[in-house]
Amino acid sequence: MELVFLTALGIGGATVVGALLGFVFKNISHKFSDLVLSFAAGVMLCAAIIGLILPSLEYGGGKDGLLMTVAGIFCGALCLNFMDKVVPHMHRLAGVEHEAHPEKTKRINKVLLFVLAIGIHNLPEGIAAGVGFGTEDIGQAMSIAVGIALQNVPEGMVIIAPMLAAGMSQWRTFLCALATGLVEVLGTLLGYFAVTISSAILPFALAFAGGTMMYVISDEMIPETHHGDEDWATYALLIGFCTMLVMTYYME
Repeated sequence: MELVFLTALGIGGATVVGALLGFVFKNISHKFSDLVLSFAAGVMLCAAIIGLILPSLEYGGGKDGLLMTVAGIFCGALCLNFMDKVVPHMHRLAGVEHEAHPEKTKRINKVLLFVLAIGIHNLPEGIAAGVGFGTEDIGQAMSIAVGIALQNVPEGMVIIAPMLAAGMSQWRTFLCALATGLVEVLGTLLGYFAVTISSAILPFALAFAGGTMMYVISDEMIPETHHGDEDWATYALLIGFCTMLVMTYYME
């Protein structure tokens, strides 16, 4: 339990670290942030497949287990898709509102919507990390957590600028970033307790978490890093995937 709690703090803390970097490096190049995000996408892709989806098949067993895994993947993706419809992701919302309607970014309700959006998307990521510990394979669980934490660093960096542009003070902006990190801590603990209470839901929970991660990778991370003919983003993703693959192999 102590390891789960410390991991939860690490995942949530990664967002805060990213936010602090956002304050320090306000003029960081788009190419560098995209490079980090591409690498993180590769790490998360490997973690989702090896750490969540394949164990879901293993714990499910047989054809019924296969159907449960497939259903879990789609349920996880559909869940985030629904969230996107209700509350658009902060990255998109910030970009559209700031460019098309600069005056609207002055309103505090827009800032709160930014924070709500990023928090909603952080919850299932935290749950994915917590569910990973339900397999009792510490190596796989840690690889999932590392993948999510790596993704949280650049995400924490990019949430700073829209809030500052909306007129928030640096202190309040930091508190909002901290709040989004705490959501992941809560999600991690929820995911862990859910699978420890009932091991019967573990295969579905693993697949559901894997589906949410796959959705985030495909719908948000990859498009964010491909603004043109940028082959380096693809190679950064592959490097991230292979890095996590090597880590997983040696952590077993």
